[in-house]
Amino acid sequence: MADINSVVLVGRLTRDAELKYLNAGLAVCKFSLAINRRKKNGDNWEDEVNYFDVVLWGRQGEALSKYLTKGKPVGVQGELRQDRWEQDGQKRSRIEIVADNIQLLGGGPGEGFQGSDSGQDSGGSQNSWASKNGENKSPPSDDHFSDDIPF
Repeated sequence: MADINSVVLVGRLTRDAELKYLNAGLAVCKFSLAINRRKKNGDNWEDEVNYFDVVLWGRQGEALSKYLTKGKPVGVQGELRQDRWEQDGQKRSRIEIVADNIQLLGGGPGEGFQGSDSGQDSGGSQNSWASKNGENKSPPSDDHFSDDIPF
């Protein structure tokens, strides 16, 4: 039987992403996700928040770090990694998610679009653009295409 280490999370960033570079020049982008969960405690429903540290390596980390801002909803696909060390004679460990894929899920306050890192529109961008500019019209269109294409 093969071992599987895969995780998919959807949540909001708790802080702006932090981009650093190793001595070899490799980019490391780190951020934290908050995942809300509702659970029943007796007759009442309670909200519970879980926090997860995420690491994104390389060019994808460089490209996305400026978009990974506090409160932004994102989807993360990756694997769990355990970091172990000893501090003051005590063994310590921390589990991080090493991301393979990040999906930007929506605009935050004041942003004029919803999109993903793949550049595809996730719907609602036309309404967001119009409301951002205080107008009730579509975003500027390319003059080369006069017909409406549904995709």
